[in-house]
Amino acid sequence: MTMVSSVGVAQALDGREAGLQAAHQALNRLGANTPAFAVVISSHQYQSREVLNGVSSLLVEVPMIGFSSPSGLTGKGEHPHSVIVALLSGDFHAETLWLPGYAQSGRETAAKIEKHAAERGERQSILFFADGFNGDAEQFCGAISPGGNVFGGLSSGDLHTGNTYQMAGNQSGAGGLAAAFLRGNLKIAIGADHGWDAVGRQFRVTRSRGFWLRTLDGRPASETYAGLFGYPARDWAFPPLSYMTRLYPLGVEQGEDLLVRSPIRVEADGSFRMNSAIREGIDAYLMVGSRSACERAARQATQQALLQLGDAKPAFALVLVDVAWQMLLKAQPGVEIEAVQEILGTNIPIAGGYTLGQVIPVESQSLKFLNQHIVVIVFGEQNSA
Repeated sequence: MTMVSSVGVAQALDGREAGLQAAHQALNRLGANTPAFAVVISSHQYQSREVLNGVSSLLVEVPMIGFSSPSGLTGKGEHPHSVIVALLSGDFHAETLWLPGYAQSGRETAAKIEKHAAERGERQSILFFADGFNGDAEQFCGAISPGGNVFGGLSSGDLHTGNTYQMAGNQSGAGGLAAAFLRGNLKIAIGADHGWDAVGRQFRVTRSRGFWLRTLDGRPASETYAGLFGYPARDWAFPPLSYMTRLYPLGVEQGEDLLVRSPIRVEADGSFRMNSAIREGIDAYLMVGSRSACERAARQATQQALLQLGDAKPAFALVLVDVAWQMLLKAQPGVEIEAVQEILGTNIPIAGGYTLGQVIPVESQSLKFLNQHIVVIVFGEQNSA
């Protein structure tokens, strides 16, 4: 059976109608093919239960996972206040799992995923979406055994309220993790890159605790940024500056490379709320992004994925982009998708959204948690012998 895919997108006053219309559109475009798996990307402005009711009314028995995002992405660009439904059909099997306890323990959630995978026996790929505001993604990544093909992203939404959700089957909510176990005649290839560079300004992380980076060079983090960008330190605790810090992440030393770590917001006490802990005593560098660097990163990530795909035929691309890209490219929405299509072509259906972190498998460790990246996940069909 040839692998094919389709994407539907819709806007409506309520989530149920938007989900229903998007699913209807995707089914029509799939034609006579039977969907084996669905991915849903929904605006955080809709209620997750309403979106699920709308989508599942047409996709009754189709395994499905999804996540919330400030905007969705398709081959036609950015879609605010929308629901996107992507369908895949082919000779493969999908099974979904809803894990509501991710925010309480990433380690326990990882153990449940591994137990579920082990019970199924055969090799499988695991796509997941987890809460981007709550939960420890690095703890989750560290608890997954090396060698597994596990990948995904952290759902995003309203940076002010922390409103975000995840969906799996007929279940949804905040603080959880939605996983899909995929096995059969499919090959999944992943590429990742980012468009941020260190600009030479160096800091010492002098105080941090958990997800809160308290001081840089002995001063509250907001004071350090106030000195760099010229706005009073107190202003950084309020919109829009409290979220604009995402545009100016820190590169922390990890071997010879810089690992990008981005604030979610600035707290009232001037500390940065991260979604990954940063150790005290290490050096960090201010990083700045540009449109040209992001376009180049999108092309390189797509090239990586196609190279990894080998001679398998690409059928669908899931694109997970850090929410900082949406901020940086606000005047040119959707240019990252245009860059992906320069390499992938315009005939391969694309769906995606903006995330608060991305997770990919790497050779040296089990999983790597990223900020600020674009991740291009290409689903292809294995060539039969």
